[in-house]
Amino acid sequence: MTQDVFADVIGQPEAVAVLRTAVAAAHGDPSVPPAAMTHAWLFTGPPGSGRSVAARAFAAALECPDRGCGHCVHCRTAMAGTHADVRTVTPEGLTIAVREMRAVVQLAARRPVTGPWQIVLIEDADRLSEAASNALLKAVEEPPSHTVFLLCAPSTHPDDVSVTIRSRCRVLSLRIPPPSAIAEVLVRRDGIDPDTADWAASVAGGHVGRARRLATDQDARAERERILSAPADLRSFGAVFGHAAELLADAKAQAKAVSERRDSAELEELRTALGAGGTGRGAVGAARGSAGVVRDLERRQKSRATRTERDALDRALVDLSGFYRDVIAVAFGARQSLTNPDVLPELEVAAGRFGAEGALRRLDAVLECRLAIEQNVKPQIAVEALMVRLWRG
Repeated sequence: MTQDVFADVIGQPEAVAVLRTAVAAAHGDPSVPPAAMTHAWLFTGPPGSGRSVAARAFAAALECPDRGCGHCVHCRTAMAGTHADVRTVTPEGLTIAVREMRAVVQLAARRPVTGPWQIVLIEDADRLSEAASNALLKAVEEPPSHTVFLLCAPSTHPDDVSVTIRSRCRVLSLRIPPPSAIAEVLVRRDGIDPDTADWAASVAGGHVGRARRLATDQDARAERERILSAPADLRSFGAVFGHAAELLADAKAQAKAVSERRDSAELEELRTALGAGGTGRGAVGAARGSAGVVRDLERRQKSRATRTERDALDRALVDLSGFYRDVIAVAFGARQSLTNPDVLPELEVAAGRFGAEGALRRLDAVLECRLAIEQNVKPQIAVEALMVRLWRG
């Protein structure tokens, strides 16, 4: 039997209940107050909590005549990101530009084509530039009656979402799903064997996508092992720079792999669309006129590669922060709810070496490194400085 669209919103029963009630109100159910549905929603929660998954499921249920059956054309296309009336904004660069936001807002003002709603789903709304945020605000303040805005962000903090946009949205807070719920969906949805699913769920820190990658990708497992081995290996100045270089190289390699899969295909498609290879009259002039368009695509691809590299580096820093968090817990005698239970012997050795206080100083260093990179400090400088602090304590 086909699962409905909310089946993969893992470990969020309260949030799903709110969304189902809103869908019922949107479909005119007389048993539900109309106020249960509103035109703007803000999905918040830590990375991996499923913000965009919940938002996309909500969009599908709003478009579906059966409130999210999971198998009709509205559900299938909305969940696949191809529904004519559901527009998804996913930042490929470091920010969402005002030009992109204005174009989306203009399209959202049109009447729906196939469903009852025009829906704009903005993933990583915390990446909206100030100008893009202002463009969105105008639409959220005076939305068309048939338009719904779904924003996803880590929190309601002003650094993530402007206060004015936040005040015009209904906030739906998601939590980190428990490992048992993550393991269940890995087995059910992805066909992963239960033992592997249990292990991946236990070390993923509540991040569903991370758990799936660890369960299915040997390279991801090897990368995690290298990162978690760093604290024990930082015994000399040479090791400091060696691990810094390795961390940066891994992030670059991941970004390059993603870019190679997408960039050449995108560039070839654009050149074909612009008439590349044509021999007729005007072909040379058309090629000259298209050079600016090609350069614009190349700039966007470069920005996307930078973001992909920084995201990969941030995942590594999250793993490191989880290690030192566990060391603090072990130093105080806790053995339950560890982020990395499979490396307990290493945690105990680290706790014996520098204790809770030393682990806390190192954890602060990791968090400060993440912040520095977010504020555009050159990654090499930030990571090398971090490794020195981890070595010296």
